[in-house]
Amino acid sequence: METLSGLSAETITDLKKLRGALRLRLLDLYFKANAGHIGCSLSCIDLMICSLIAHKKDNEAFILSKGHAAAALYVCLHELGELSNEVLDTYYKNGTTLPAHPAPNRHKGIPFATGSLGHGLPIASGIAKGNKILDNGQFTYVLMSDGETNEGTTWEAAHYAVNNKLDNLIVIIDRNRLQGFGSTDEILGDSADAHKWKAIGFEVTECDGHDIEEIYQSIETFKYRQNGLPKVLIANTVKGKGVSYMENRMEWHYLPMKPQQYEQAVEEVQTKYNL
Repeated sequence: METLSGLSAETITDLKKLRGALRLRLLDLYFKANAGHIGCSLSCIDLMICSLIAHKKDNEAFILSKGHAAAALYVCLHELGELSNEVLDTYYKNGTTLPAHPAPNRHKGIPFATGSLGHGLPIASGIAKGNKILDNGQFTYVLMSDGETNEGTTWEAAHYAVNNKLDNLIVIIDRNRLQGFGSTDEILGDSADAHKWKAIGFEVTECDGHDIEEIYQSIETFKYRQNGLPKVLIANTVKGKGVSYMENRMEWHYLPMKPQQYEQAVEEVQTKYNL
């Protein structure tokens, strides 16, 4: 049986199961490391399931611009078989190749260091331009936070992408409406607004950033529209999605979990995602 997204019902079911399984893996990594940046990983994990795991081909590039969500990247690469259990277990430890922000040149799925916000789109635009010159049909995916759309380099790269007709560039914005010091409205306004991106020449789609079929279909539609316009998917998400006490709470950009909080988080994810 085929769904609207063109995927089989079985594949959609498998992708939906990953929402809970990868959240549990994330929580385990963060708890063992006594580390923060949990909320921002939970807000974007569904986007990474659909782009990095379900859509990206082996020879294509995926750039995690919001590098503080590195643990989400690591569990996805582990799911793809690019990181072993032994390597994943070194997260945040001395001598690890999996630090708090992605470090380059050690793992295939991490081609660049990211985390200095606003740099992912310039990198991805350069890769997309190279693919255009080579005419190789490859897409480039970049996952950004809505907060980093405040950065000047983001808009310089956006104009570059438009001017160079990079319709092989797919930008995904994790729009959870919270950044390091408050809501995006309070800081510099909503710079992840669809009208702004349309005004400079992007093809824009908005979606529920936690609906697997909707995310997948939005990306699929972009890939079939080779119209000279770079693409941006503005995904409306919830910071801390899946854990009630973290949802829409800015402090979970920073805080590590205490044992009782970890146990509650695991129980809630298991219940919510039928694990």
